Parts: sequence; C-alpha cells; structure tokens
Amino acid sequence: MTDALQRFTNVRRDEIPGLIASVAFFFCVLCALMVIRPARESLGMRSGLDTVRWLFVGTAIVTLAVNPVFGFLVARLRRISFVAATYLFFAASLLVFWWLLSFAPERTGEISGRVFYVWFSVFNLFSVMVFWAMVVDRYSLEQSKRLFGLVAVGGTLGAMFGPWLAWTYVEEIGTPNLILIAVGFLVLAVAAAWGLTRTQPESPSEIDPDDPEAPPVVDEDEVIGGSAWEGFRSVIRSPYLAGICVFVLVMAIMATFIYFTRLTMVAAMTDDVDQQTGLFARIDFWTQFATFLFQLLLTGHIMRRLGVGIALALLPITVVLGFVGLAITGTFAALILLEAAYRAMQRGITRPARETLFTVLNREDKYKAKAVTDTFVYRAGDVVGAWSEGLIARLGAGLVGLTAVVIPMAAAWAVLGFWLARQQEVEAREQEREVAGVP
Repeated sequence: MTDALQRFTNVRRDEIPGLIASVAFFFCVLCALMVIRPARESLGMRSGLDTVRWLFVGTAIVTLAVNPVFGFLVARLRRISFVAATYLFFAASLLVFWWLLSFAPERTGEISGRVFYVWFSVFNLFSVMVFWAMVVDRYSLEQSKRLFGLVAVGGTLGAMFGPWLAWTYVEEIGTPNLILIAVGFLVLAVAAAWGLTRTQPESPSEIDPDDPEAPPVVDEDEVIGGSAWEGFRSVIRSPYLAGICVFVLVMAIMATFIYFTRLTMVAAMTDDVDQQTGLFARIDFWTQFATFLFQLLLTGHIMRRLGVGIALALLPITVVLGFVGLAITGTFAALILLEAAYRAMQRGITRPARETLFTVLNREDKYKAKAVTDTFVYRAGDVVGAWSEGLIARLGAGLVGLTAVVIPMAAAWAVLGFWLARQQEVEAREQEREVAGVP
C-alpha cells in the first residue's frame, strides 16, 4: 500500500513528516482567510463597485507601505520569529474588527467596511506569501515539482472548509463571529509553522550530498540580514525576477476582470449582507472543490512529466477559452464555470509551478523579492485590472470588448511562462556550479 501511495503521490517515505506539517500549515492559513473572505466581499460592496475600484488603489498603496516593514523584520529576526509575528499581528487586528462589529455596530458603516476590505486584501496576500516563502526555503527544485501540488491540496481543503463554515453558520452566529474562527486558525497556523521547522535536518551530515532531491539545509537561528528595500532592488536588477513580476501582474489583471463581473451579478441578485456572504461562500466552496480535484490528481504529475513551462501556460489557455465562452453565452452559469476553471487551474497547477521558480534563488530573494512580487506587484495588477474593466464597461464594449483585450494578453502571458521555465533551468545550473565551487 505504501508503494502504491508513493507512486500515486510522488512522495518518498522520509519526506512525509515535512509534507504533513506543510499541508497542515497551509490548511490553517487558507481556512482562516476563506472563512471571512465572503464577509469582505459583502462589506466592501456597500458603497458600490466604483468605490471597490478605489479600494483596490488604497490596497496597493498600503501594500507598498507594508513591504519595507516586512523586509525589516526579515532582515532582523529569525525566520520562525517573523513568520509568527506576521500571523499573530493579523490575528490581533482581527480581534479589533470583531469587537467593533460585535459591541459597536453603530460605528460600523461604510467607512469601517472599506477599512476592513483594504486590511483583508493586504492580509490575504501577505499570509499566503509568508507561507510559500517558508516552504520554498525548505524544498529543492526537484522536490518542489513533485510535492508542491500536494502541499497546495492542504490549502485547498482549508479554502473549502472555510466557506463551508461561513455559509453553514453565518445566519446562526452572524458575520462578526466568523472572525473568531479565523483567529483560531491563525494561531494553529503558527503552531504548524513551528512544527515545519522541527522536520528540517539540523546539520549537513544528515543529508546525502549526492541526492539531487535533498532539501536545502536551514539554520533556524540564522538571520537573513540585508536592507529592508533589497527586494525591490533585486526585482529591478534581475530579468528573471522581473519576468516573474510581469507574469504575476497579468495573472492579477485577469483575476480582477473575473472578480468585477462576479460582483456585478451578485449585487443584482440581493443587497442583504448575510445573504451575499452566504452566496459568495457557496461560489467559493464549489470552485475550491474543482481546485482540489486538479491538485490531487494532476498537479504533481504535470510539473514532473510535462515541465514547469506547460504548467504555467495552461492558465492563459484556460482564460482564453473561458472568456470566449462567457462572451458567447453571457450567462451567470458561464461566469461561474470560468471562475471555477480559473481558480482550479491557478491554485491547482499554476501556483505550485510558479512557486518552483523561487526555489533556485538565494534565501534573501525567497523572502524579500518574493514579498514584492506576491504582494505589491499583485495588487498593482488588481488596480490595472479594476480600472481597465471599468473603462471597458463605460465604453459599452461589454464582454466582447473584454474578451478582445484578454486574448492577446493571454498569448503573451503563455510565452512568458515558457521563457521563465527555461530561465529557471539556467538559474538551477548556475546554482549547482556555485555549490560545487565551479566558476
């Protein structure tokens, strides 16, 4: 049975403890996010879609401001210390929102809803980025191709469990008390992160140096050091990192196109906050279920057998097919199918493949440059997508005009994915030469 499991999942026996800790870690992080994400959507929509577009701008500005702070923590603290500090800070701020919504509801109007929307958007990206940065630091390139799909399964299970909790209990306990559930899962995430650090070998002697799939040695007491702004400098200096940034930028734009179309349709169906929360939760659950099937059955095999380039190009292809179908039918069902396919492909295949791109970088770039790419660049893409979608809508071009914009962007996006996969191989060879001491 063990042999069959290993053939199906591509997991070696000695990798199981670290994999379990990684899966539990990601489960807790995404469950905490997704149990309150529907509340963010419904609270943010109180002021209308035009206000949501401005909230995207505010989120990008706050993300830019937070990045140097995170870089400072990375440069000064041990890894587990700044990881724990990040999650516990967000847990504490969640308690503040819970208190306001529970004990001072008269003060929670449109302004507080906008603040929560921006705060959650920043929390969303940083919490996922910190998780992947910590995991990328503990797996080799070959391991990442086999195991990141399974790690992502843990996140998807959490992303399914969170919405299920929200739509099942929101009308009984109310939207504010969902926040307490999120706080509990963030605390569990910190415990799982600590467990992940215990599964890493403590010295090079415990690792076979001839094993190409051996994980990197991690000294938990080592401080990364450097400048708080080093992530921005690395992105500017490195064509490889700049390419990853462009890939993420386009991905965010596409996601935002889908997002605003969904908000428009849900707003037309109901204006009750709890009902909107439940509706968004149901949509999230079923799209996460599709993601789970992709991750469990396909991700690890696609990256290992077809390569990272194919894995990165599948999402642009999915976007083109989905938008063409939506433009032809114009139905809510077609939109949900597009969103489910997009999220399943993005989280089930593209995200694990994109994370493998960081495994060939040095430790400082894995945390600092990755923070810039996965937070500020992503939110900049949100802003571009939100205002582009708004402009297309005001011009009266509709879904046909939006699809005409999507197709050429997706073609260039796919080409970039193949280029990044080739550059990853170049970076990996250079890294091997440095380890071997070959000039």
